[in-house]
Amino acid sequence: MRTIYWASDSTVQYNDILTYPQTGMGQVLHLFLKPDVIVSNHAKNGRSTKSFIDESRMVPIYDRITEGDFLFIQFGHNDEKINDPTRYTDPEGEYRVNLEKFVNVARNKKAFPVFITPLERRCFLEDGTLGPGEHGPYVAAMKKAAEQLNVPLIDLNEKSRREMVKAGVEETKKWYMHLPANVYPAYPEGLTDNTHLQYEGAVHYAGCIAEGLKELGGIYSDILLAQE
Repeated sequence: MRTIYWASDSTVQYNDILTYPQTGMGQVLHLFLKPDVIVSNHAKNGRSTKSFIDESRMVPIYDRITEGDFLFIQFGHNDEKINDPTRYTDPEGEYRVNLEKFVNVARNKKAFPVFITPLERRCFLEDGTLGPGEHGPYVAAMKKAAEQLNVPLIDLNEKSRREMVKAGVEETKKWYMHLPANVYPAYPEGLTDNTHLQYEGAVHYAGCIAEGLKELGGIYSDILLAQE
């Protein structure tokens, strides 16, 4: 058995009925994996690299991860919170330092770290084109860290932007938490949320991660189900 450990935020976390229909990518990634690959999802809503580490959320991962396992690392959304000192990190400073800490946890246990750039928000402009988004500095910083530390990287940010451009303004509403009023009890007035995902979006973007694993090849593509 091989295990994928996830360290990330609300775009990945496991959801229950209290946050339905919100769905994290880590919740559905198993759809693309071989039966002997387990997902251990430690992603948590609202966490940045800083708060994830400060809250000792790496400890249970370090205690359980073993040789041949994987550590998927995707952060950026909450590292951007410049007005919140408990979460904010400078992309060229503390963010990159923290990424190295995650890598060290994996490598100290002979596991394989994988960087995944932050999922893009649904950021269409009034003219229907996709805006620049907010993650650029963190995407660039993660790519630099990947090169410096020799860590494989899946550019989910680029892949998600590509998919949104292909699908367009209206279709992508089905992927994110765009909910009509009086349909879901938890959101009686409806919701317009361009960050968090519904099931369809989570599956679509988990497929982008699977695509990235296939592109990496070797041990990374070997965990995927064979597709015709």
